[in-house]
Amino acid sequence: MSTIRLGCIADDFTGATDLANNLVRAGMRVVQTIGVPTAPLAADVDCVVVALKSRTIPAAEAVAQSLDALQWLQAQGAQQIYFKYCSTFDSTAAGNIGPVTEALMQALGTDFTIATPAFPDNKRTVFKGYLFVGDVLLNESGMQNHPLTPMTDPNLVRVLQAQTKRKVGLIDHLVVARGADAVRARIAELRAEGVAMAVVDAVSNDDLMRMGPALGELPLLTAGSGVAIGLPANFGFAPSSQASALPAAAGLQAVVSGSCSIATNRQVMAFIQSGRPAMAIDPLRIASGADVTAEVLDWAGPLIAQGPVLVYSTAETQAIKAVQARLGVEEAGAMVERTIAAIARGLVELGVRQLVVAGGETSGACVQALGVSQMQIGPQIDPGVPWTHVLAEAAGGAGVHVTLKSGNFGADDFFTKAFKVLA
Repeated sequence: MSTIRLGCIADDFTGATDLANNLVRAGMRVVQTIGVPTAPLAADVDCVVVALKSRTIPAAEAVAQSLDALQWLQAQGAQQIYFKYCSTFDSTAAGNIGPVTEALMQALGTDFTIATPAFPDNKRTVFKGYLFVGDVLLNESGMQNHPLTPMTDPNLVRVLQAQTKRKVGLIDHLVVARGADAVRARIAELRAEGVAMAVVDAVSNDDLMRMGPALGELPLLTAGSGVAIGLPANFGFAPSSQASALPAAAGLQAVVSGSCSIATNRQVMAFIQSGRPAMAIDPLRIASGADVTAEVLDWAGPLIAQGPVLVYSTAETQAIKAVQARLGVEEAGAMVERTIAAIARGLVELGVRQLVVAGGETSGACVQALGVSQMQIGPQIDPGVPWTHVLAEAAGGAGVHVTLKSGNFGADDFFTKAFKVLA
């Protein structure tokens, strides 16, 4: 059994690959597991990312799953624990970021940790504790309309304080700019003041790299994926292309999308405008009892031999709200996820071996439907989104290349670019 250096717990599947991608690019060999494994780690790797589907479930369930993941990672010898959440700090007043962080702190016996979703490569920056998406505040970015976790306050100290009984503070950009020693000194000050969690500013990758050495002594880190670029050096790793090597790709190609983000809407339109075939899923038709999965597979079957096809449920905000009003928010989302997951499995059974999945919740449903337990992390397509290689039960145990794209990530041409990168 290998002993891992860094043990990571991610609250959704796309976020897990986002984090793993940054660690691989910094030289670590990484395996991502789908859920908490039931056996010791067999692979010889430096880091394991346990991917949970816990971002939007009840806080008590998210805590229980995260503690199970922690226990397994500790059994593999993890020297430091990293709790990964979205770069838009997706959560509600009830959690789940605060409650999970509290539970992990208690289990690890630590009185302090940091929190920052900053990921400048994807235009997520934190300044004076405020989260920016590109040039606008979080609450002006479209995230205020998120169907499950609407983000209406860009002040992360306030957002996190509402979710925890422990005191939340700030390590601002002036401290970070002075380097690791200044960050360590500020941590000591905050601890003396009774602060247990500190939001950390970062407006560039240089900030993340300066932060990295100061975080090596903390048992627990909580962050988006950006902080990961400065951590592997603490364990003696340097960037290496060998860490991202995957088996050669073959087979048919397809894209399935369940995200309603602005970025994914643009990606869907770019794919359609490129002339490739695409089919939209109507949630109300699913609710009526129509066998939408069979209809989609009948449509896709004759087309995928000529190149990638797209199946999507992406819609404008008003259309989504209309469906939710009729079916309820949770049922509308779960119903679409189940359908897209069944379609993804059907496509793989038809011979698709290169599959792009867009949307965090959709990705979780799809990898579970494919019968995947582990993912080997490969090369980056766009910041935060790598290709992976899996052994899928839906493919009879054969290898499938899969990428799990967070709804907000990727350039407009992501769906076509992905296959070019893999080739």
